[in-house]
Amino acid sequence: MNLEEKDIYKVALSMTQHVGSRRAKQLIHHFGSAEAVFQASKKEIRNVPGISQGIAQALADPSLINSAKSELEFIRKNKIELLYFMDDAYPARLKPYDDAPVCLFYKGSVSLNSRKHVSIIGTRKPTDRGKWICEKLVKDLREYDITVVSGLAYGVDIVAHKASLEAGLPTIGVVAHGLDTIYPSAHRSTAKNMVTNGGILTEFVRNTKPGRDRFPARNRIIAGISDALIVIESKESGGSMITANFANDYNKDVFAVPGRIDDPASQGCNLLIKQHKAFLLDSAEELVKMMRWEKQETSSVQRSLFANLKREELKVVEGIRMGVDDVNGICNYMSMAPSEVSAILLNLEMEGFIRSVPGNRYMVLD
Repeated sequence: MNLEEKDIYKVALSMTQHVGSRRAKQLIHHFGSAEAVFQASKKEIRNVPGISQGIAQALADPSLINSAKSELEFIRKNKIELLYFMDDAYPARLKPYDDAPVCLFYKGSVSLNSRKHVSIIGTRKPTDRGKWICEKLVKDLREYDITVVSGLAYGVDIVAHKASLEAGLPTIGVVAHGLDTIYPSAHRSTAKNMVTNGGILTEFVRNTKPGRDRFPARNRIIAGISDALIVIESKESGGSMITANFANDYNKDVFAVPGRIDDPASQGCNLLIKQHKAFLLDSAEELVKMMRWEKQETSSVQRSLFANLKREELKVVEGIRMGVDDVNGICNYMSMAPSEVSAILLNLEMEGFIRSVPGNRYMVLD
């Protein structure tokens, strides 16, 4: 654990009332660091465009720092990883988005920046067919070195997590509460197993209960850290549809398993396909083909072809593979100026490692 005293201010800012992700990042960029935000006077904070008196007052509350210190002690004691949005270990797939959390809290054993992330979601009351499809899909993905992401909820989520553990695939659960508890409690033993082959991720500090308003916030992270999002079964409204909409907003590849037109459990999936918000998915092979993924042993050979790249070039390639594929996103991911990023992209393209695609985006040529 490399937690430092300055981490107190990062945690404190993420805990401040009325300060969301966008405002927090605005303040950090304006003053230079989270610590500098708390060192600024109320007047200096009020002079930042869009910052209200209420925010300035909240930041001046001395109890906030004490709460953050207590939270940091809890993190250290429980070997939880604090991920700040400017850290390399922070999920690169999330970094380009303004609403990505300033801080994430993670207890796990696998990198959140592994090459292939698939989020599998669906109804809390799946049919037997939905459960079978989910289990078969995960089993058939076993050969492709994939990390499975879901929300640790009842239904499709827990089926996906359990199937991943059984298949030996790492699986990450994104939760809508602090890491001092697991909700639902019936999934506590599964969550414990996930920590040793995957992990549990949240943006919420301890004592945060899984309220109704926190699930959509959780859902945006499920969408944001994935390369592909799969909806197994869903009604026309609900959490799965919200997550699919986030994934579309983030330009992720969304897939939906079709079903009978008279089956309520398939109405959401059918609607996503009908509205061209999701590709029709009927097999793991179709997903792999659409995503242009290879089996694990082939991927290792392909990665060796990039071994002679400079560190910055290799990092750009890995970022593009993880979905950070537009110029602005790459600039944020690399913390580099557009001119520097453009030079790297041009060289990679000339050497045949990447090529440009419509929308000022790039893809890796494996």
